[in-house]
Amino acid sequence: MNQQIGYCTNVHAGIEMASIRRNLTEYAMAVRQQLQQSNGIDQLGVGLWIPDKASTELIEGQLGDFRRFLSDGRLRPYTINGFPFANFHGDSVKQRVYLPTWADAERLEYTQRLATILAALLPDDQPLGSISTLPIGWPNNPFAADSDAKQDLATAGDQLRQLAEFLKQLEHNTGKRIVVAIEPEPGCLLDTVDDMVEFFDDQLPELTHRRFITVCHDICHSAVMNESQRAVIQRYGDADITVGKVQVSSAIVADWNAIPATQHAAALKQLSEFAEDRYLHQTGQVGTDGSFRLATDLPQLIQQTSPADLAGVERWVIHFHVPIFLERFGLLTTTRDAVLECLQALDGGVTGVDFTGHLEVETYAWTVLPAEMRRRGLADDIASELQWLINQLD
Repeated sequence: MNQQIGYCTNVHAGIEMASIRRNLTEYAMAVRQQLQQSNGIDQLGVGLWIPDKASTELIEGQLGDFRRFLSDGRLRPYTINGFPFANFHGDSVKQRVYLPTWADAERLEYTQRLATILAALLPDDQPLGSISTLPIGWPNNPFAADSDAKQDLATAGDQLRQLAEFLKQLEHNTGKRIVVAIEPEPGCLLDTVDDMVEFFDDQLPELTHRRFITVCHDICHSAVMNESQRAVIQRYGDADITVGKVQVSSAIVADWNAIPATQHAAALKQLSEFAEDRYLHQTGQVGTDGSFRLATDLPQLIQQTSPADLAGVERWVIHFHVPIFLERFGLLTTTRDAVLECLQALDGGVTGVDFTGHLEVETYAWTVLPAEMRRRGLADDIASELQWLINQLD
């Protein structure tokens, strides 16, 4: 697998360019220095998060200076996280992160700005860049006006086809191919591989569409939906959908079959440490009979669950991005095996898959993790994740 490796900088707060530059100086350059010492890595791949305000600042005159800043700091941009539009580090983000939707013109305009920015930032020897984006929107979003899901999907399809034409012209003008990768997420309008294939077949059937509109496979999200990593990657290959980007991420698992019944109350208490107020923590519930249900958010699920209610439940898989090297902590485990399964599938484990090679570690939840799970400082923890990934790929 010919891969690009980096970490997603949406872990850092800041919606304007001054904050973004400070964060990259303080953290990304420190990560690069650590990996240079341990692996001889001269340039660090960075998955930039450029929210709406910063994207406007760049387009209006800061682009050339930012390119020089990245080059001088030996930071190599190859991908952008175009999912969170505004403040991703507010006190309560929850379903606000899915706004504006792909039925809104504002989302198209923002993504076009990001594509223009990435084409300008890519190093001269990097002909391909990727941008991840949201899976259309969240149905019946409590922070938005009522909408019709079927109409939203049709409008989103139209806008994504417009985007494909824009990206085609951008490649003609710059020589840089920028792919936009739709990222399925639990509970959204597109949250499984089946949803994605159906959407591409209905709305993006042509080769021109699929050259530029691709999928972002988030390992944590897929695991929450109880999907086999190998089967998902193979399905995209069979459907002729390019994997534009893989977000290397890991979820929390409460394996109720493996946890003694006498410890179920203690496990629920441990889980409550992750029931925080900023992000949405969708939870996949797998029954011992093979059934599957999705809970919208962990805090409400814990409030509604007693140890007696866990009879007949095999496991919960929680959308909480924990360090990818972590396998077990207390009574809980993680989906680290899913990370390894996905890497193996991409590295020749399945056939016919068109993959850009873009791997992005996305543990954005470091700042809301319980303190005991943070090893040293943030730069040290990020470097530890990248080092673990490098070791697995080697």
